[in-house]
Amino acid sequence: MIHFSIGETEIKEASEAEELTGGLKRQSEEDKLMNSVLENDKEIVDDGRLIKDAINQGIGSFTPNLLFEQIVKNYSIAEQIYGESLIKLLSGYNPGYIKRNINIPEFQRELRKRIEEKIEQLKDKGLLEKDGFITGRGIELASLILYTEELDNIIPKGIFGEKTHKKPSHYGDKEDAKQYKKGDRYRDIAIKKSAKLAIRRGHKELIKKDLKSFERQSKGQCYIIYALDASGSMKGKKIEQCKKAGIALAFKAIDEKDKVGLIVFGSDIKQSIEPTTDFPLLLKEITSARASKETDIKATLRKAVELFPNEKITKHLILLTDALPTVGENPEEETLEEVSAARANGITISVIGIGLDEKGKNLAEKIAALGEGRLYIIKDLENVDKIVLEDYYSVI
Repeated sequence: MIHFSIGETEIKEASEAEELTGGLKRQSEEDKLMNSVLENDKEIVDDGRLIKDAINQGIGSFTPNLLFEQIVKNYSIAEQIYGESLIKLLSGYNPGYIKRNINIPEFQRELRKRIEEKIEQLKDKGLLEKDGFITGRGIELASLILYTEELDNIIPKGIFGEKTHKKPSHYGDKEDAKQYKKGDRYRDIAIKKSAKLAIRRGHKELIKKDLKSFERQSKGQCYIIYALDASGSMKGKKIEQCKKAGIALAFKAIDEKDKVGLIVFGSDIKQSIEPTTDFPLLLKEITSARASKETDIKATLRKAVELFPNEKITKHLILLTDALPTVGENPEEETLEEVSAARANGITISVIGIGLDEKGKNLAEKIAALGEGRLYIIKDLENVDKIVLEDYYSVI
């Protein structure tokens, strides 16, 4: 039994670790990379982590001279730009050792040599282009590292759970009415049935015992879109953990025959995929997302309406962000208008807020309420994947 609380959300999950049938549809090159990763080839794994860290830090290319100069000129600023892990993987030195010796000329020469040699090795392996840009093969390797790290993290904990359609859900169609009980939503109260019952009982006004509420049942295939905030404030550890959560969602949902789409947003829509069962495609697109610029949630909501099919199916958007929308003349009001439009198109919306301030939390509450979804406030990044999967289970 797992029982823990995160922020304002309590999670109870009881399940045995299960054998999973999902996996990658690999081509020959991917197969070789995957085998190397699974065999724990340290050099390949470290190369993959280096590329993964670079993407998560918003870095698309490697220039040895620039890297070296920034590290020597001001190590603290270089660490903010590149991150400790990336500097260590590039140089082979621990950050503390670099700090202590950065002003020694002999060490500087050795540091420059190591960085240059490492980048040349990555080029020779086809992970970087000649001009230092990350290749498709580099992104594939980074995606495999993210994939294996996330599965290694969540499978032993048995948090994947089990899909059971036709269970009570806020998101499905109205079914039979039942006696109203504490915890039922007011919007699910069956007004006509409650009024008829009160009249039969001779009551002149409705009392609690007269109230009936609709049960909602989740039916058929579920379409989920994972909307990932890739604004500048998400750089580094935040975006990495949120990417892993998206991978866990895609793996589980596709394994359950549901479809998953993706929107990566910042000041505009950077990447989008309509709901699909193509796990390798989702994996690569999630991995390649880079953090930059501002946050435009309203454009994300409009895009979600476009990507979901115009059918009577379960359509749910998981909106993950760490900030208020900052694009537009009146971004908050415009965002809520788009939430209403999305709900009118049959889309429910849950918000996963990472370290939101009070103003951001208030807006997130309004989005979740209008979108008839849930709000989760995350304080521990290590639990983002659990929250995303919990929200998926609440929909199915």
